[in-house]
Amino acid sequence: MNCKQFNTIPLEEVLLSLGHLPAKHNEKEAWYLNPFANESQASFKINKSLNNWYLFSEGIGGTNTDFMKKYLNTSVNEVLDWAQKQNFSSFHQQQQIKKSEPNYRIDEILNLQNPNLKRYLQGRGLSPKVYDHIKEVRFTIGSKKLYAIGFENLSGGFELRNAFYKGSLLKKDVSIINLSSNGQDKSNVQDENIKGVAVFEGFMDALSFIEMQRAFKVDILVMNSIALLNKSIQHLKNYSDINLFLDNDNAGIKCKSEIIRSFPEAKDHSVIYSNHKDLNEFLIYRMKNNVSNKAGKQSDKLPEQDKQQVRDQEPKIKNSNGFKRKR
Repeated sequence: MNCKQFNTIPLEEVLLSLGHLPAKHNEKEAWYLNPFANESQASFKINKSLNNWYLFSEGIGGTNTDFMKKYLNTSVNEVLDWAQKQNFSSFHQQQQIKKSEPNYRIDEILNLQNPNLKRYLQGRGLSPKVYDHIKEVRFTIGSKKLYAIGFENLSGGFELRNAFYKGSLLKKDVSIINLSSNGQDKSNVQDENIKGVAVFEGFMDALSFIEMQRAFKVDILVMNSIALLNKSIQHLKNYSDINLFLDNDNAGIKCKSEIIRSFPEAKDHSVIYSNHKDLNEFLIYRMKNNVSNKAGKQSDKLPEQDKQQVRDQEPKIKNSNGFKRKR
């Protein structure tokens, strides 16, 4: 990665990777508390169209590179080395666009059948119960033929996973699985009958939720990238009962705080897996350690509202029968 490439990454995504969320924002700009010092007023402004920043309290500004030089107190080369190690979704999209035209194609999209992919899911604590929500995607990059588990988003793109590969194809977007008791396809996410939603960062956590449930009535929203937080918040405006199952790392905690700031009634269920990075890690731990006999002891340390969830080892929300993927 060079400076030109790094400077094209939305500075909002860079700040989010560092755990900083805007105090206020709109389509044109975003305001943050000073990321370099403790301040009570938001004085750090991002111009979204120019992708540059200005810190009013110090009278300085510049590009992504200028920001990280000051933030890390280091050289340009070390900034680029740091940036190269990050998982910026927008940079991967740039790479995919450059490669996609001549270098990759989707060969087939099938129901899951590859035994290696089934074994991979089994290792992640997932059974055939989740197969209806994923696809087997066979694709070619360059001269290499590959296959992976595919999780579709609202724009027809796919998040891809196998034991050795993590990536995405086509356009990046959030995913919504619409679940309903009557089995009807809710093609309009603004349907007034849609009330409950469970929110996840990645689709493995969403599949873990489905795996751990016996019955439920709730839609599932998967962000697929913390860079899509603002787009996710726009979708959440269609729900009155918001349930958060976000990661227990710094970025996940900041995302949770931002969502709760926009929706104060949103419920945080991360206490269920408080000793683990995310819900899937908790599911794997439960599978490997047979922790159901320990649930009583663990629940004694939890708020009353989450004790029954831990006893049952499943994050219940509501009861339901059927579900359909949002197309």
